[in-house]
Amino acid sequence: MDAVYTHGHDEPVLRSHRWRTAENSAAYLLPHLTPHMTVLDVGSGPGTITAGLAARTGHVTATEVTADALELTREGVAAAGAGDVAFAVADVHALPFPDATYSVAHAHQVLQHVGDPVLALREMRRVTEPGGLVAARDSDYPAFAWYPRIPALDDWLALYLRVAESNGGAPDAGRRLLSWARAAGFTDVTPGSSTWCFATPEDRAWWGAMWADRILHSAVARQALAMGAATEGDLGRISEGWLEWAEAGDGWLSILHGEILCRV
Repeated sequence: MDAVYTHGHDEPVLRSHRWRTAENSAAYLLPHLTPHMTVLDVGSGPGTITAGLAARTGHVTATEVTADALELTREGVAAAGAGDVAFAVADVHALPFPDATYSVAHAHQVLQHVGDPVLALREMRRVTEPGGLVAARDSDYPAFAWYPRIPALDDWLALYLRVAESNGGAPDAGRRLLSWARAAGFTDVTPGSSTWCFATPEDRAWWGAMWADRILHSAVARQALAMGAATEGDLGRISEGWLEWAEAGDGWLSILHGEILCRV
């Protein structure tokens, strides 16, 4: 059931994760939130989505798998001046909360990294009250699309898939969410998808520089080197490829995400 978190919490990773908001990462869920609701935010990361959920509901409990990761959530929530938020170290496979505690259980970019996503969804369902919602959104790495076709970015994707799969993750989680929800026992599921698109000069500069740094200075890089999947030279070429893409006047990148809203 154990899986290794592929990305880690290095600065380039946090730079990316702090860009995420409830608006750009949980839009499929927001119309269903009301001020009286209580929300469980599983894998809350740097707290930027958590803060947006708290602004729309009565209470949010944010969870992370380690105290250090949870401290990042605390810092982000405090910086946002969010409302009623509690914090707990918790494993989504065995949540330390009673049955039917929350109106909504939410997870963003979490199920792709856990050892048993079906069990995780069952646990999220258990702690959600009857009539409530379990919501999950995960990217689908093999479906990422970009232009121009820079060979180094093909190498980046192949390397990322190899590292993520070796960690017990599912980098194609987006397309598998519906199947996992059905396996977890949900019968009322609304599946969907959405994208992030980076194509303006400003967006390309930010995303390209972030990944140029991230492929050199993050857990992905360390794991790739340790398992012999890449050399320092390989990582350097991939980093340069991201900068080449960022500088392309017609550069475009679309990141596909699968989404599920499951009624309990």
